[in-house]
This record gives sequence, structure tokens and C-alpha cells, in this order.
Amino acid sequence: MAFGTRDFGSNLSVVLLHDILQVMSRSERVRVQSVEVLSDDWYVLKKTTFDYLRRDGTWQTLSRETYDRGNGAVVLLYNRDNRTVVLTRQFRYPAYVNGLADGLLMEACAGLLDNDAPDACIQREAAEETGFRIGNPKRVFEAYMSPGSVTEKLYFYVAEYWHDQRAGAGGGDHSEGEDIEVVELAFDRALEMVARGEIMDGKTIMLLWYAQTAGLLC
Repeated sequence: MAFGTRDFGSNLSVVLLHDILQVMSRSERVRVQSVEVLSDDWYVLKKTTFDYLRRDGTWQTLSRETYDRGNGAVVLLYNRDNRTVVLTRQFRYPAYVNGLADGLLMEACAGLLDNDAPDACIQREAAEETGFRIGNPKRVFEAYMSPGSVTEKLYFYVAEYWHDQRAGAGGGDHSEGEDIEVVELAFDRALEMVARGEIMDGKTIMLLWYAQTAGLLC
């Protein structure tokens, strides 16, 4: 099925169709035909067949796989006085099988929401992974990290830390297989590590560049 347009010239036709699509809700442009669960072990992998209304007004049947692991939050811990940041280093098997020799990634503290609000999640994860108890994390933006296949939306935070806020050693949850090293380093060095390819985690790079452009450690 296609939308009809009067022959006012191709440019006007495109404008009229664009206006129609703009006022349509997302559900009106997507008609789900079937959903198949391919895996429901650690998280949920689904194959969905749906009809999608294209920009030219025609419908097209598509099939996509989506991996649903829930939403998450990430925080960059920074100390303005010392111009330092706290990151973590841990083994990531997917990175290991895709060419990272030791599989160890330097990352900002992060975790899944697990039904918590993003603020509560990131406070929980900061204490669990780094040992720091943060009181007022500031949400700076949100992003879909791999929208071609993964449903996850990530909430990005920054929070200032002081050493007297550290209530534990961190290290993560042993029962979940976490073996996390807490790393404090100079902010300038962290930026240099990004440039040299030593920090390769996307969410961490995004937060470090945010801190640089926002002047958080000036």
C-alpha cells in the first residue's frame, strides 16, 4: 500500500509525504508480524518480522534480530583538585575473541539498571566496582550504544569523588565472575591513552571527551 499524492511536482509531493510521516506515531509505521525467541539464557535474543512504512510511502517486510539485556548506566568519577579520574580494568570475552590480546578493557564504572532508577543504579555500581560512595551523580546525556542489534539505552553520568568517600575496595561481584581492578590516573594521561588506542571502550571515551569539552577538570 502506498500513499497517494497529487501531481504538484516531485518536490512538493515529497514535502507532503514527509509531513504525513511526521505526524504518524511510531506504532503506525511498524506492523509486527511475528516474534521468535532464539535464546533466553543470559539475556534475550529475538527475531522479529515486521512491515515498515518507508519514506516513499511504500511498505516493506523486514526481519531483524534484537538482543535485549536491559538498560544501563555509566559514570565517570573525577577529582577536580587533583585532575584525576577513576576507571576500572576488567576482562571482556567479546573483546578478547575480536582481537584484544589480553581481553582487558579500561572502562568507566557501569552496570545494568536491574529495575532501579538510573541514579540509584550508578550509585550502587560505583560502590560495588570502585568502593566509592557517590552522593550526587549528574546525568549528562543518554545514548543507544549499538542500535543495529542491541536494545540497550545507556544513561551517562559524571560525579566528583574524594578519597574519604571510599568505603570499600571495590572489585565487583565475585559471584557474577567479576574481577575488577580499580585504576586512578591523571585525566591528561587518560586522554593520551584514548589517542594511543589504550582505552578502547566506547562509553568511556564518550565520557572522557565530555569531561574535556565541558571543562570539568579545569
